Amino acid sequence: MSMSLIPSRRSVLIGAAAVAAGLTAAVPRRSSARPPGDGPWAVELFTSQGCSSCPPADAYLGRLSMRPDIVALAFHVDYWDYMGWRDPFASRETTERQRAYARVLKQRYVYTPEMVVDGIGHDTGRDKAPIEALLAKAQARSPARATPELSRPSGSPLTVRLDAFPLDGRAADVTLAVYDRRHATPVKSGENQGRMIENFNVVRQLELIDHWDGAAKSWTIAGDRIGATQGVAVLVQWTDHGAMIGCNKLEPAYSG
Repeated sequence: MSMSLIPSRRSVLIGAAAVAAGLTAAVPRRSSARPPGDGPWAVELFTSQGCSSCPPADAYLGRLSMRPDIVALAFHVDYWDYMGWRDPFASRETTERQRAYARVLKQRYVYTPEMVVDGIGHDTGRDKAPIEALLAKAQARSPARATPELSRPSGSPLTVRLDAFPLDGRAADVTLAVYDRRHATPVKSGENQGRMIENFNVVRQLELIDHWDGAAKSWTIAGDRIGATQGVAVLVQWTDHGAMIGCNKLEPAYSG
């Protein structure tokens, strides 16, 4: 099955191949429509199984992932792998995404855990209050959103649609993330030795679909590139890791 209507494409496969444990699912058909100003908003967690401070943030992301107004994504970085445990979901590409945010947000260094909220601010994610404050700031900043509509009838390609949106001559990046809903990993060495680490919405593929000019447009992604139990998210943000101007998700429904 071929992929069509994806100019300027660069694709990154993230981490080793794996199947999310314990998931059964019905293939989703269409993302829910949301009124303007109703989100959703993006929360990106940069984490590592080799970081002893990360499990509370991992658990919090799991709770955020259940909210319909949040697109929650976990990016596993590779710079803690030398500490004695190689994170099976880590990659240099996710580390580079975090470093790009650090540059844009004028951070002095990268750290884990770090939650980047809607591309506008960051905190550790170990406490709820700072993240909720950043979400409130994001909601106040962008009541109008370029929210993509995602649809994927059973066994079919994924279609991404964006209505016309005023970008005032600027460009926005439209990025696809494919993620595993949940993993439980027994950690055998390093800072978390002996712990069972639970991770949620682990990004396995990240792809720039297009540089968007704000005109109404649609893209199609081959269905065989997305597992039956995987979720997909589309992020729309100012070019080069700027603030989000829209996002949405499409997830298989748990059954049984």
